[in-house]
Amino acid sequence: MTSAPTTIRLTQYAHGGGCACKIPPGELEAVVAGLTATGPVAPAAELVVGLDDGDDAAVVRTAGGQGLVLTTDFFTPVVDDAYTFGRIAAANALSDVYAMGGTPVVAVNLLGWPRDVLPAELAAEVLRGGLEVAHAAGCHVGGGHSIDDPEPKYGMAVTGVVDVDRIIRNDAAVAGTALSLTKPLGVGVLNSRHKNTGEVSEEAVASMTALNRDAGRAALAAGIRAGTDVTGFGLLGHLYKMARASGVTAVVDAAAVPYLTGARQALADGFVSGGTRRNLDWVRPHTDLSAVGEDEALLLADAQTSGGLLLGGEIPGAPVIGEFVPRGEHVVVIR
Repeated sequence: MTSAPTTIRLTQYAHGGGCACKIPPGELEAVVAGLTATGPVAPAAELVVGLDDGDDAAVVRTAGGQGLVLTTDFFTPVVDDAYTFGRIAAANALSDVYAMGGTPVVAVNLLGWPRDVLPAELAAEVLRGGLEVAHAAGCHVGGGHSIDDPEPKYGMAVTGVVDVDRIIRNDAAVAGTALSLTKPLGVGVLNSRHKNTGEVSEEAVASMTALNRDAGRAALAAGIRAGTDVTGFGLLGHLYKMARASGVTAVVDAAAVPYLTGARQALADGFVSGGTRRNLDWVRPHTDLSAVGEDEALLLADAQTSGGLLLGGEIPGAPVIGEFVPRGEHVVVIR
């Protein structure tokens, strides 16, 4: 079900779209450098996972031993339909909890809306989409915060629970394990095409609105402890962060990486976001790309929105796209 047809195209009210709007990874790391050295004088809970390696969410251990996962994510419209935008943004925010091996419990909305430009009814549709996806995940939505903003933005702050002894982390990859990806790539170029032409990829929408819940559960069942989700920094960016934090090299078999229908054509037609190009620029010094051309490298760096899980191990139904090996000359190798 989608909202009623409208001539308003939400993507035209934003300078970018979805996770492609992220601050470039290298720039972001410079901004947060030095913020991890200290903590509160008398912490109310133990910080188990923090900012050190740029993991998907923070994890604290409470006095009773319960692990709490906390994350937030929001962005500008990635599609024109308000209800679908809400669904995608909610699935994307919830994904960070699943990527840590957790279960989302409660979320609050984050909404920026140009109230003098876009009707309030569309904002209600965004919130409705987010609410429906959260409820499908078994997650409460307990309010939130809104501001008058020149650009529409929506997302959620999510709190979940996790077994602190079974957390999935981006610094736990071990040489000799397989590398699996649970959703195909190509969302970024297809969303760029949508923004420029209005052409909708139903396959991309289905991918972005699909929860990573089952993949997260399967990873826990398989005993996987290393993983992350693939969003705005692209496969290459998130894989680089994971391999760097773990002290290993990630080897990717380019031919094994799955793509959405139409992704290669969208790339050939020039629908590449600035975020994707910045992702590739960031990882290029640390990545052996000699086996692939520039177009393939751009697809591997394509800025994803609500992408799949990237796991150090195998789960049913997810293609194995490579492996982790002992650290070599490069942090990532594409073969």
